[in-house]
Amino acid sequence: MTLPPPDLPPGAPADLLPGAVPPALFDLAVNRAAAALRGVQSEAAQARALAQWHARTRFARRVPLAEVARALALHPQQEGSWHWTGGLEGGWQAGKALFP
Repeated sequence: MTLPPPDLPPGAPADLLPGAVPPALFDLAVNRAAAALRGVQSEAAQARALAQWHARTRFARRVPLAEVARALALHPQQEGSWHWTGGLEGGWQAGKALFP
C-alpha cells in the first residue's frame, strides 16, 4: 500500500496522490464523463451528475475533477460524435474515440 503524502488529509485514498496524469487516462476520463452527462439538461444537474460520476468511478479519482470539468466546458456545440484526445493539453476531435 502506498501512503499518501503529508499534504493530503488523513484517510485520503492513495489513488489521490498528486502527479502527472497519463494522457490516455485523462482522455478516457473526459470521454466517459461526457457519456455520463448525455441527456442531463441543467447546469446544476450536470455539476451534480459529474461529481457523482467522479466519486463512484475508481479510475477517475486519479484525474482532477476540475480539469475534467474544464475539458467538458470546451465541448463543441455542433451535432455529431466528438471525443477528447491529447491529455490535459488536448482538445475535442470529430468522430468516436478509438478506445471507449
